[in-house]
Amino acid sequence: MRLKIIGSAAGGGFPQWNCNYQLSRRAWNGDESVLSRTQSSLAVSSNGTDWVLFNASPDIRQQIAATPELQPQENGRLRSTPIRAVVLTNADVDHIAGLLSLREREPFVIYATRRVLDVLEANSIFNVLDRALVDRRELKIGGKTDILDVAKTPTGITVEAFPVPGKVALFLEDNSKAGEGFGTQEGDTIGLHISSSDGEQAAFYVPGCARIDAALKSRLHRADCLLFDGTLYTDDEMVAAGVGSKTGARMGHVSISGENGSLAALAELGISNRIFVHINNTNPVLDTASAAHAATVDAGWKIAFDGMEVRL
Repeated sequence: MRLKIIGSAAGGGFPQWNCNYQLSRRAWNGDESVLSRTQSSLAVSSNGTDWVLFNASPDIRQQIAATPELQPQENGRLRSTPIRAVVLTNADVDHIAGLLSLREREPFVIYATRRVLDVLEANSIFNVLDRALVDRRELKIGGKTDILDVAKTPTGITVEAFPVPGKVALFLEDNSKAGEGFGTQEGDTIGLHISSSDGEQAAFYVPGCARIDAALKSRLHRADCLLFDGTLYTDDEMVAAGVGSKTGARMGHVSISGENGSLAALAELGISNRIFVHINNTNPVLDTASAAHAATVDAGWKIAFDGMEVRL
């Protein structure tokens, strides 16, 4: 099974279009210590021919252009794609906006929880995806789902969706329910166990997570591969940088460092291959020369970059 990280940054990408924070400034200036990154997305294939996208970023056109495996075959039909399905882990803009770029009447399937499907249903702009060609299928939480194409032919990929602590998408927040997670419900944020249909290769994909609880630790124990939320290095990072007023906890993201951060919480679980994805433009791990990057790598983690591939 092949996993290609086609987008490794959090919402806005890196450098973010309007950001002049020192990391972004260095990226604008071409500093090779801080690689540019597009917004969060993963492509997976069990056969190298049929591909499943996990989240559809606003940068999907650029990501396809940089990934030959996702482009139409050279001798293929005049209009075609190897993308058979898109699986959504939440309804954040950086994970669903790319669906609009897949509107040119090409058949594929969208898999998501009922909660996320309802968000798409409520926003008429997603009707540009012709229902006769683009099927929407519910991803049940707790059970295994074989990912099938529009003709219900197996892609060779199976997923198991499970709830993780998270938050409703920003544009759906209900401020009158601030004390209740702004209206967050089950299905707003999920993690995925992604495996080949024969079950021989598997990885966990958790690009958004608000905290690491006992249930999540138990699930991830001795995992072969984990792609995990690396949005912020410290909880107050954006506040300290002067570019925002929200903490990681307020945005629904656990920090990398700190007593309750992911480095400490996941350290003793025996996870073989650990990769941080969904990295915000203020996160110092983006700088390969930083102390934060060194500490993270020394703890056994890798920092995702666009084009990184994992083979299982």
